[in-house]
Amino acid sequence: MLNCLNMKHFVLFITILTVLSCRQDPSLLVKIDGKQLPVSPELPEMDSIESFITPYRNRVNEVLDSTLAYAPFLIGKNDGTYNTSEGNLLADILMQQANPIFKIRTGNQIDIALLNYGGIRSIINPGKITARTAYEIMPFENSIVVVELKGKSVRDMVSYLINADRPQPISGMQIILAKNGELKSVSIQGKPFDENRSYFVATIDYLLQGGGNMLFLKDGLSVTELDYLLRNAMIDYFNKVDTLKASVDDRFIKLEYP
Repeated sequence: MLNCLNMKHFVLFITILTVLSCRQDPSLLVKIDGKQLPVSPELPEMDSIESFITPYRNRVNEVLDSTLAYAPFLIGKNDGTYNTSEGNLLADILMQQANPIFKIRTGNQIDIALLNYGGIRSIINPGKITARTAYEIMPFENSIVVVELKGKSVRDMVSYLINADRPQPISGMQIILAKNGELKSVSIQGKPFDENRSYFVATIDYLLQGGGNMLFLKDGLSVTELDYLLRNAMIDYFNKVDTLKASVDDRFIKLEYP
């Protein structure tokens, strides 16, 4: 009996040793080696890769360079002090393209459109307007949102626009300053600004998230995402019109008299 018990212990001992000897220690990362491979014109082309991507490149260029509209003159973002032809055009496009979608989804109308000067990355040169034009002006994946702001937040927005050192694009709103720079009047959709009501402001997600230091947008009562890129809105607008019309106007002005 004793020998049998000792044999069982011996077998158990051998089994444990076998299991432990077969166990693999976890692998540990000791070192990473790497080298920089610069991509430059000096790299030789590979015929197989070039022949593969050429049809795709040609198709992309064909789509991007197809004429959608025409610009009779240069439309720039520096041709005005308080508003510019390009800023006005883009804010108007935002208003015009976003409003029907917002109305269908909510039953409400957009009151104001707001963009940022820094988001405009290219002027619009005279001549044909293409989808590539939209990508050059707005290379970012900025999506349109509509924020409901209470009157106080709209007042803060007006103060921001007045104190900004560059003309921020707006549509649907008129700001008039007196000769001394003091605020004379604010109207929205042709009616005097009412601080006791809320307004729907179309803008982009970048600004809603704090871009451009437009912190008043964070006080929104509600946010409606339209699932519509601003750049796509521009392309859709270009498809609808024959000739672009843009100018510096009176949506934000400073009077020459008291």
